[in-house]
Amino acid sequence: MGRYAAYPKYKESRIDWLDVIPSHWKTSKLRYLFTFGKGLTITKENLVEEGVPVINYGEVHSKYGFEVNPTVHELKCVPFEYRDHSQFAFLSKGDVVFADTSEDLEGSGNFSQASTDEELCAGYHTIIARPYCRQAWRYYAYLLDSLEIRTQVQHAVKGVKVFSVTQAILRGISTWLPPIDEREQIANFLDHETAKIDALIEKQQRLIELLKEKRQAIISHAVTKGLDPNAPMKDSGVEWLGQVPAHWEVVQLRRISSLAQGLQIPQSMRRTELADDCVEYITVKSINSPSNEKEYIYKPSARVCCKPEDILLARTGATGQVVTGVQGAFHNNFFKVEYSDQVEYEFLLSLLGVKELTDHLLMLAGTTTIPDLNHGAFLSTKVALPPKPEQLDLVNRLRETEVLYSNMLSTSFKQIELLKERRTALISAAVTGKIDVRDWQPSKH
Repeated sequence: MGRYAAYPKYKESRIDWLDVIPSHWKTSKLRYLFTFGKGLTITKENLVEEGVPVINYGEVHSKYGFEVNPTVHELKCVPFEYRDHSQFAFLSKGDVVFADTSEDLEGSGNFSQASTDEELCAGYHTIIARPYCRQAWRYYAYLLDSLEIRTQVQHAVKGVKVFSVTQAILRGISTWLPPIDEREQIANFLDHETAKIDALIEKQQRLIELLKEKRQAIISHAVTKGLDPNAPMKDSGVEWLGQVPAHWEVVQLRRISSLAQGLQIPQSMRRTELADDCVEYITVKSINSPSNEKEYIYKPSARVCCKPEDILLARTGATGQVVTGVQGAFHNNFFKVEYSDQVEYEFLLSLLGVKELTDHLLMLAGTTTIPDLNHGAFLSTKVALPPKPEQLDLVNRLRETEVLYSNMLSTSFKQIELLKERRTALISAAVTGKIDVRDWQPSKH
């Protein structure tokens, strides 16, 4: 923040987690800045595809934090008849929608501000904060996003596994206010500067996706075409595979692997606490939504248990998804892929991750609402198998590729974290008066 000047005079703020504020600023409470109320009393079953767009607590947490615009963001709807009896839940530009629960402490205080006057309402598990003064409505979003406000909220919430934000907590939050013209200037400054930071974050996110695609393309090419670009090729006779090195075999997966299917345990027999002789129950949901509570089952058969080095393949629910590194009893939505000594573990793992093979397995699973891959369809699928020594060469080369791309991805992820920290620090510095932006003007280029 060194390139921005400080205000000439400060005073004690008398607010926790905020030492001083500019001497001409005032202190207040959120209760004097907003009127509070609840969003619609609805559930997921009330949502429809056409009607009035609605933002629920899930979108606040995972999709449209900070601001929401129904002309830009994809939202579910509630029927039009809600206009007649739920007027408070309908939002105007500048209204703030808080999620009233969070699964982690850091998410407590997450909100989204309506950035348009397009019709929009607040849905389930939300609290609406409607500003009394709308002249500098954008300033409030940055104020509520500041570290100093969020810290107050996080110290006030109650809960262990789920943290609840109440209207009473929000009303009691201490805050500070510059004059109206400064609020508008601070908001304009932050709109401009955070947009530049957000653009850099988006650029890094696109780079991450490109790196992942490039890494997967290299792996897929290696395990289906080999490493020698000058090797003689032959037609594999397999549509998804195309040509393969002439000296490779084309074999059914049953030649090199077998399958063990998991166990379906009724919900009533699952436990939420780990006890003696219990193991974790591995489901597609527990893999793809790790924030959910773990479930355990008592004394499962060894046949349906997996170790971290085992390969699980989703049969249904996320057909074709490959999972390793988990330990416990696996659901019957998974196959455990056991393999012969004709194939190297890491080669098989890379082969099962080839997108073309995954797409082929998904096609075999059927086009019903819930695709279901059966044993026979998987085991009869043909793949290209290089000689064992060549598999080892491929594995070694792919390890080098993995290290190279992991390092590049790590650099990009770190860059995103630094940019997010920069964004957070800039917002806090501007809204608390650590920097004076009254004379700021946007750059002309």
